[in-house]
Amino acid sequence: MNTKTQQISIEDFNYPLPDERIAKFPLPKRDESKLLLYRNGEVSESIFKHITDYLPKDSLVVFNNTRVIQARLLFQRLTGAQIEVFCLEPAEPHDYELIFQTTGECCWICLIGNAKKWKEAYLSREIQIDGKTVTLRAEKVESYGETFRIRFLWDGGFSFAEVLDAVGELPIPPYLHRKTEESDLKTYQTVYSKIKGSVAAPTAGLHFTPEVLADLDAKGFQREELTLHVGAGTFKPVKSETIEGHEMHTEYISVRRSTIEQVMQHLGHIVAVGTTSVRTLESLYYIGVTLASNPEATSTDMIVKQWMPYEEANNRLTAAEALQQILDYLDKHQLNTLVTATQIIIAPGYEFKIVKGIVTNFHQPKSTLLLLISAFVKGDWKNIYDYALSHEFRFLSYGDSSLLL
Repeated sequence: MNTKTQQISIEDFNYPLPDERIAKFPLPKRDESKLLLYRNGEVSESIFKHITDYLPKDSLVVFNNTRVIQARLLFQRLTGAQIEVFCLEPAEPHDYELIFQTTGECCWICLIGNAKKWKEAYLSREIQIDGKTVTLRAEKVESYGETFRIRFLWDGGFSFAEVLDAVGELPIPPYLHRKTEESDLKTYQTVYSKIKGSVAAPTAGLHFTPEVLADLDAKGFQREELTLHVGAGTFKPVKSETIEGHEMHTEYISVRRSTIEQVMQHLGHIVAVGTTSVRTLESLYYIGVTLASNPEATSTDMIVKQWMPYEEANNRLTAAEALQQILDYLDKHQLNTLVTATQIIIAPGYEFKIVKGIVTNFHQPKSTLLLLISAFVKGDWKNIYDYALSHEFRFLSYGDSSLLL
């Protein structure tokens, strides 16, 4: 085990971020944001809509097509106290696609705001769907420390997706210090988002417009999509002194066989849009490692554990060998898609196996996302962030972008 990584002090990844540098709203036109370029240790800048001028020839650009769900549900107690139920991940059915299709009843793992005030067996509220009045109930089934298993019950024959669309609020990042507005329903989704399940947007993708995507195609760049559903843990700052004490959240991933084949054919030329795409692509390597030693692994066995990359024994395959293990597994089980989860933490000391370029925004101090950036630029993150701070770049989810090569 490379324990050096675990002993990293998070204080070394702190920097002053004045509130006025945090973009509270996006620019009116997504692709007009600034683009910081980091190439061979040199920093310069451009405008995002020109990104195709800077991508290396033969790049395969990989996007996360997850869609943010309206995960916040507000209930009012008879006393007037407001309880917020925040849907984190499906419990029953455990599958994202199935849970949105369920009618009448389902269970989620949730965070609860104002939990101490929830004294009743259940909370309920009336909602309108397609002109019909529907009663939605929430029952506490079980507590798991900070989270709860909540059973939702509703009538009217509508799907849970329709319930969330009617009554749920889109969860924008807490550091914006404002309420969700109507405009966020559009601006806090990527233009290519498809698969519902995230509670936070893969924000690097927010800069892409249909025009930029068309420009990628016109210039002959290949594009692929995968899915990682972003959990609320993405906003969780590292509270422990060293990163050894930080527990990474588990996030659901889904990658089509055809995408894995494309990645294999473009090894050495993979540009990931966002840290979520990076974590998914790098997790593929370790899933392949698991399958090499355990060809009968289940999707649970394949979950990439937080510290797995830092054990020497898990780094002996080439990227091509690891990806081939996954393709063989999918063939053997006649599957078109790999579905599992990852807890991977990418921090200085990590050796990148698949990703050669990253499109990403500017991240919070003392965050695991900043650790990932530092690992990729071999510790040179301060140089990049000093430039961004002194050149009027906008930070965090609705802020500006960077291309790191």
